[in-house]
Amino acid sequence: MVKAENKVTNPAMWVPTAYFAMGLPFMVLAQSTTIMYKNMGISDAKIAFWTSLIMLPWTLKPLWSPVLEMFKSKKFFVVTSQFITAITFVLIAFSLPLPNFFAYSIALLGVIGFSGATTDIATDGVYLSVLSSKDQARYIGWQGASYNVGKFLAYGGFVTIAGILEKQLGVVNAWVAVMIGIGGVMALVGLYHSRMLPGGEASTSEVKSLREGFVTLWDVLKTFFQKKYIYWYIAFIILFRFAEGFAIKIAPLFFKADVSSGGLGLSTTQIGVVYGTLGTSAFVVGSLLAGYFIARRGLKRALLILISTFNIPFLVYALLAHYQPSSLYLVGAAVVFEYFGYGFGFVGLMLFMMQQVAPGKYKMAHYAFATGIMNLGFMVPSMLSGYVSDWLGYKLFFSLVLLATIPAFVVARFVPFGHPENTDS
Repeated sequence: MVKAENKVTNPAMWVPTAYFAMGLPFMVLAQSTTIMYKNMGISDAKIAFWTSLIMLPWTLKPLWSPVLEMFKSKKFFVVTSQFITAITFVLIAFSLPLPNFFAYSIALLGVIGFSGATTDIATDGVYLSVLSSKDQARYIGWQGASYNVGKFLAYGGFVTIAGILEKQLGVVNAWVAVMIGIGGVMALVGLYHSRMLPGGEASTSEVKSLREGFVTLWDVLKTFFQKKYIYWYIAFIILFRFAEGFAIKIAPLFFKADVSSGGLGLSTTQIGVVYGTLGTSAFVVGSLLAGYFIARRGLKRALLILISTFNIPFLVYALLAHYQPSSLYLVGAAVVFEYFGYGFGFVGLMLFMMQQVAPGKYKMAHYAFATGIMNLGFMVPSMLSGYVSDWLGYKLFFSLVLLATIPAFVVARFVPFGHPENTDS
């Protein structure tokens, strides 16, 4: 049994599914739920605030990441948390027909936030401990692409299905079916990983009690902030996605809003096809190409290009808000352009955190801490975006998003590289 746990598995057999299973619940919470609540009559400001707040566990996950080093293997936590996520999605389905559905469903989505963040910690731990630095760079494109296949299914698949079912079953029953479907997918992935996922490193004997866990946590925090250039790194991580934090919650609501309200007036199914299917496909292609581009050029030399491709395409939302085109083809082309650049640039941030921030004694925990800081920089503007959008209107709001991209370019110009880029085989 131990032998099976430690068997060598080709990364192509588990990297795509592992990161897909990270991406699906995150994207459902971050984006699919905005369409669900919009169709169920919840206001933009309320949707943006609460669907951003439930993302808090992805920011706080470093606080319990050292505890995962105490027991079992990283694989155990990956599989267990995926089954918890599956069960909770089914419970959300049962909560939607209830009178106080918003409060109940938000609370359950918060549970998924914790189980999903735990999946992230343990999956990244497997990735970092099983693969060499060379393989980390080689598979980073596949990692980012697979993560966003979760977005493809969450938005392009399940939202499109919800739009079709809404016409036949009504809004509530349509989303009940969708949430059960998402839970079923997570359960199947958990079963697959119980067989195919490498164990990663088993728990060490260094931490054997909760008290020692807190001591370790303090050491994790202390050594993280003692890293050379760490404050430059924190600024870079936060500001890289700052503009995205404002845009990502409001974009689907803008697509759904009536033309008379400044929106594009798309149906749920159209959003699923344009924003989910076409956009996410472009993201996957961008992620894959970026992995090869970075491996060939080197992260440091590629950084300005990655920053540009990530941030400049947000211009399309400002143009869409200004002209409000009725052509679905034009809207789709704009989204494909934005999401290709988004996918191409995002890979650079993930690799930067792996190779510049994570190295050291607590590689898994420090990487979790870095991604937590990244999500904090993303979450705060997301929470505020609904109120700012209601205040300014969509046209001025997306112009503000463009201004919010400027700090990322400034900090990228000066961020140092404290570790040499990978040269091992």
